[in-house]
Amino acid sequence: MAAQQGSRCEIELVIERTSTTQQNPRTNMRTIAESSLLMSLNSLLTKFHAGYFRISLSLGGQALLWKTLSSVPTTDDKSNALRRVFHALHPTVFPILWSLALFILILLSLLYILRCLFFFKMVKAEFLHHVGVNYLFTPWISWLLLLESSPFMAPKTVPYLVLWWLFAVPVVMLDVKIYGQWFTKGKRFLSTVANPTSQMSVIGNLVGAQAAAHMGWKESAVCLFSLGMVHYLVLFVTLYQRLSGGDRLPVLLRPVFFLFFAAPGVASLAWESIVGSFDIASKMLFFLSLFLFTSLICRPTLFRRSMRRFNVAWWAYSFPVTMLALASTDYAQEVKGTISHILMLCLLALSFLICLSLTLFTFLNSKMLLPDNDPIANLVIQFPVAD
Repeated sequence: MAAQQGSRCEIELVIERTSTTQQNPRTNMRTIAESSLLMSLNSLLTKFHAGYFRISLSLGGQALLWKTLSSVPTTDDKSNALRRVFHALHPTVFPILWSLALFILILLSLLYILRCLFFFKMVKAEFLHHVGVNYLFTPWISWLLLLESSPFMAPKTVPYLVLWWLFAVPVVMLDVKIYGQWFTKGKRFLSTVANPTSQMSVIGNLVGAQAAAHMGWKESAVCLFSLGMVHYLVLFVTLYQRLSGGDRLPVLLRPVFFLFFAAPGVASLAWESIVGSFDIASKMLFFLSLFLFTSLICRPTLFRRSMRRFNVAWWAYSFPVTMLALASTDYAQEVKGTISHILMLCLLALSFLICLSLTLFTFLNSKMLLPDNDPIANLVIQFPVAD
């Protein structure tokens, strides 16, 4: 009897659940959809990292390039034909490009905020890793680039000043943390952690200096410029010595070697903004950037293995070339020679082609943006974090 009563209770329970399911099919479908969405978001946030801000960094550099070219006065000289084309396209192309860069940067920033809220241990591991920590500069550099290229905000206005402080202070805070570790912590000496991505800290200071110079804050600009350049000299010599830090860089991240010529290219632009002209110091930095660029493109075998399959690390090619192209436009404007303008045209064409190609590759391979074998994500996951 007891067994029969137990079986009846089970049957009644099953019938009750079945009836409930039949009465609320929409509720169940909504629950399934919500759980599926949460699982997708969870997978997205675990694979996402600060390295994806390379996309916004490249688009921000392109926006600054378009604004620079369109702001140069046109003349009747044949060498300025390209600039006249930019003036004609500026009213439509530049605002669209800047808006796209802003949208991408806001989207990436929101995703990273969610990652900080729900996966803080992974963010901490990223901060403690010798490669991942350097990409924490990229969001702030991207915001500074968009601030400089903004078509709606003049440099000497209050909103520009407030936003500059908002984006520059985190760069300085990261400087204090990272540069301090380089000469105080034994396991984090520069000779043991240095790699090409370490130059992102230098670029952050130089971009902040350039933005400060546009506001007329020369003292702040010189401060950030000197902070960046002193550490760049030390970092450059360390990387040239081929110590252990560079050898631990994954093969898929070899496109970041282009950062070697990004730093002197940005430095030439920053120094020009400080002194007001493309003087000897700016030319020296530009020639150094051009030499390093030539040295890298003459060694295609260095990047062969990293180019076999699309990866977000490919976006590391765009920003350095864009900064070199920007420096070449200022150099051509100062020198006003045939060779300088041919060089400018070649670098501008290369910059546009790389950015356009990467944009198309990204849209066509959107399913490969979050691979399981992402080098930075895997390095961060494997990196131990103390509770």
